[in-house]
Amino acid sequence: MYSRLIALAFTGLGLASAQTTSVRVLGSNGVRAVIEELKPQYEQKTGRRLEIQWGSTTDQVKKINSGESFDLTILTTEAIDQLAKAGKLMPKTAPVARCGVGVGIRSGSSKPDIATPEAMKRTLLQAKSITYAEDGASRAYVEKMMDHFGITAQMKPKIMLAHGSVAADALVADGKAEMVLTLASEILPAPGVTLVGTLPEQVQGYINFAAGISANAKNADAAEAFINVIKSSAAKPVYQAKGMEPR
Repeated sequence: MYSRLIALAFTGLGLASAQTTSVRVLGSNGVRAVIEELKPQYEQKTGRRLEIQWGSTTDQVKKINSGESFDLTILTTEAIDQLAKAGKLMPKTAPVARCGVGVGIRSGSSKPDIATPEAMKRTLLQAKSITYAEDGASRAYVEKMMDHFGITAQMKPKIMLAHGSVAADALVADGKAEMVLTLASEILPAPGVTLVGTLPEQVQGYINFAAGISANAKNADAAEAFINVIKSSAAKPVYQAKGMEPR
């Protein structure tokens, strides 16, 4: 269904189909599911290949600051703003989407109650182990929630920090951790992991994502064209299906 809708977004892109230079993208794991869904449509319609490297925003910022070559990056809005101010990106950036923190468990396990703050607190205290990304944008909200509940000290022995959300999801899928707390968009596509739901609104935190074109982009026009695609109305159902809210 998305293919027919998204195809409309390419009208008037103005890219020559004969161009074959890859468009290099540095992307956050938080938007991976959405971008990978839209990627084939863009490539088919424009004849341009997207070469995407995925990772945490923290890792991608390190790559950019170390001088790695890229055309487009999609990271947390805070990181995009900082990179633009530092002259690493073109001044004009684009808001993309936002996503809340979710709770994931091993597929086939009984779903815990997380419907209210009180239920969420009980579920955390009853869990034998939890994991989240030590370098993840959502970490601050997870730890703020535990502090709000007054259970930080009790939870500390149960926490298994992982490098990146992919590794955190894998700990749950492998049965090494009982629960993962990370962006809902990072849980939904994870093999062997089921999204229970998002945190109660009273303790929820949202991560905003934005896109920016490298100040030294070799394929700036193609990168801008892809931003137009991920910002199109046709892309909205894809974001929603992946647990995100388009901006």
